[in-house]
Amino acid sequence: MRIEQRWTNADVNRARAFAQELVATQPDVIVTSTTHATAAAKRESTTIPIVFTIVSDPVGSGFVAALPRPGGNITGFSHTDGGMGGKWLTLLKEIAPDIKRAGIMFNPDTAPSGGKFFLGSFEAAATVLEVEPVTLPVRSDGEIETAIASLGRERVALALMDDSYMAVHYPTVIAATARDRVPAIFVTPEFVRSGGLLAYGADITDILRRAAGYVDRVLRGEKPADLPVQLPTKFDMAINLKTAKSFGINVPPALLATADEVIE
Repeated sequence: MRIEQRWTNADVNRARAFAQELVATQPDVIVTSTTHATAAAKRESTTIPIVFTIVSDPVGSGFVAALPRPGGNITGFSHTDGGMGGKWLTLLKEIAPDIKRAGIMFNPDTAPSGGKFFLGSFEAAATVLEVEPVTLPVRSDGEIETAIASLGRERVALALMDDSYMAVHYPTVIAATARDRVPAIFVTPEFVRSGGLLAYGADITDILRRAAGYVDRVLRGEKPADLPVQLPTKFDMAINLKTAKSFGINVPPALLATADEVIE
C-alpha cells in the first residue's frame, strides 16, 4: 500500500492545489479532514471514493444527499451538529455565571456555511441566557487579537467555532484571552492543555479510528454511496484549573465532576 499525505494548515488555496495533486495520482480512495479539504477533493473528482472526517454539515455543504444514503462518491464521519453553538455558550455561562457578553469567533473562508451553521443555536442560547451575542469573523492573527480586545475586559466570554482555521491559530487566542482575562471555550482538549480554559467536542481520535474501517470497506469494493454517514459517539470535556484560577473563576463542582480531563 502506498499512502500520500498533504497538510493544508487551514489554507484554502493549499487545499485546492493538494487536491489536484492527489487526484492526478489516481488513488483508490482519498481521506479528507475538515470541510474545506473535503470541498477541495470533491471539486476535483466525482468518481474517486472519498471518506471525510471532521466535517460539521455534510448535507448543507453539498457533500452527500442524505446521511443514511450519501448517494455519490463521498461518505464519512461528521463530528458535530448545529446545536453545538448553544452548548458552548451554556458551558461558558456555567463556568462564568456573571458573563453578559459573548463572542463567537470563526474564519468565514473555512467555517461550515461561512459560520452560519453554528450561529443560530449560539444566538438562541444567548437569548435564553440573557447574554449579548457578538459575531467575530477573523482572517489573521491581528484580527483575532483585535476581536478579543473589542469584547472588553469585564463580564465577557468567547467561543471558538469548530473551524479548521481556529484550530490552527488557537495559540494566538490563548495569548489574547489570557492578556484580557476572557474565558474561552474550544472544541478540542489541546486548547486546554496549552493554557486555554475550557473545551468541549467530539473525540476526534475515535472518529479517525472509525474512519479507517470505512477506508478498508471501500478498498474491498464497497461504494461510498451505500455507506451511511456516521455521527460522533464520544464527546470530551476538558478544564484548565490553573487558567480558571488566574481568571478568578471558581469552577462549579458539578462541572468538574463531568469533565473527562482536568489540568491542574
